[in-house]
Amino acid sequence: MTDPRPNASRTTPNSDAARDMAFHVHAQTNLDTHLKQGPFIITTGDGVEIIDDQGKRYIDAMAGLWSASLGFSEKRLAEAAYRQMLELPYSSTFAGRSCPAVIDLAERLTAIAPAGVTRALFCNSGSEAVDTALKLVWYYQNAKGRPEKKKVIAREKAYHGSTIAAASLTGLERMQRDFDLPIDRIVRAPCPHYWRYGEKGESEDAFAARMAAELEEIILREGADTIGGFFAEPLQGAGGVILPPKGYFERVQAILKKHDILFIADEVICGFGRTGAMWGSQTFSIKPDMLTCAKALSASYIPIAGLLIADHVFEAMVDQSRKISLFGHGFTYSGHPVAAAVAVETLKIYEERDIVGAAQAVSPILQEGLRSFADHALVGEVRGCGVIAGVELVADKAAKQSFAPAKGAGAVVQDEAKARGLLVRALGDTIAFCPPLVISDKEMRAVVDRFGEALDAAEKRLL
Repeated sequence: MTDPRPNASRTTPNSDAARDMAFHVHAQTNLDTHLKQGPFIITTGDGVEIIDDQGKRYIDAMAGLWSASLGFSEKRLAEAAYRQMLELPYSSTFAGRSCPAVIDLAERLTAIAPAGVTRALFCNSGSEAVDTALKLVWYYQNAKGRPEKKKVIAREKAYHGSTIAAASLTGLERMQRDFDLPIDRIVRAPCPHYWRYGEKGESEDAFAARMAAELEEIILREGADTIGGFFAEPLQGAGGVILPPKGYFERVQAILKKHDILFIADEVICGFGRTGAMWGSQTFSIKPDMLTCAKALSASYIPIAGLLIADHVFEAMVDQSRKISLFGHGFTYSGHPVAAAVAVETLKIYEERDIVGAAQAVSPILQEGLRSFADHALVGEVRGCGVIAGVELVADKAAKQSFAPAKGAGAVVQDEAKARGLLVRALGDTIAFCPPLVISDKEMRAVVDRFGEALDAAEKRLL
């Protein structure tokens, strides 16, 4: 009988590539192209480098998916998982149950959280944390006797995850197309990208004021009594590493406070030193009512995420659960002891090694190095802070004109970088950088040098 699976007979049956194409469905991938080209198979991690099945080494300047903050060979995290597996491999947090690992994690995490955010609710991914935050917006408003205050605002080019609710909050068409998303009660606000959307002659301060004014216009149009929450990344990651204009969040928070709207800071990418402070909320002067974290919480050695909750939100949760006898939310793996133990060890390492200071120390090499390419023919804007950056490619610098999608300019630069032992991520025509926070000065300079070579090679192909 002929194997009906595409490409099942195109490669050696027992090869990893053949087995991948025969059995594995890839996320965020053109599935048709994948079945023709096959996978990029990574076998080993060593510091900030990964090694493929051909033995080639690459500096992973994306830390996996914005997440492997301690690189790929931190033995302390493996040992923490092993010890916990032997001691208590699983325990639920339902019905008041707990265990030392999750207690330790909640205590450590809330100790470093922004002021006023004092409770931790654990889950398994950033998307789940965002979904949980959305549910709590609704739960909170019901507890406050405001059943109509349920719409939530999220911004264009936001990324909040892949589950139904998180993808609905996401402001990227590729995450919603043909999935019948978004769901209702999601209201879209403009993306505050000054370089791209600022009007001719408009100052950055004036642009920030206009973005805030447009947000308030949306609130008034929808009815402030119908808007319960506002979701925002301190720095918009997957939308293109977009920094807010100066003064933007101060203005936004004043508007939200005026209309009694909760602010949920999505720190899944920004948290744990990435922006040069422990939290992006601290970098951009945000005082959140809730805060999501994941990725670097365990340095991505094991899945875990958290939702950090301010006192007034938690008090409403307690009141409502008293009324209805139960806080009816949770996951089988909420506060999984092995994941919690790894996260605790991660936070210990961050403190011992001053990971925030380490990020601040290597940040200038990345930021100034990439900005040295500002005059390159392909480069429209270089942006970033801390140890995260984006380089936006353009076909016409003066007009800020993007390349035609068919050119695949971002993919061309990404491929040229890969050929030189550097992994970056093309977000459309923005090239993203988010290397492990343990990267050395020498390795960071290699990131910049290899990217410069990739830009020059791509220019010959694109212009």
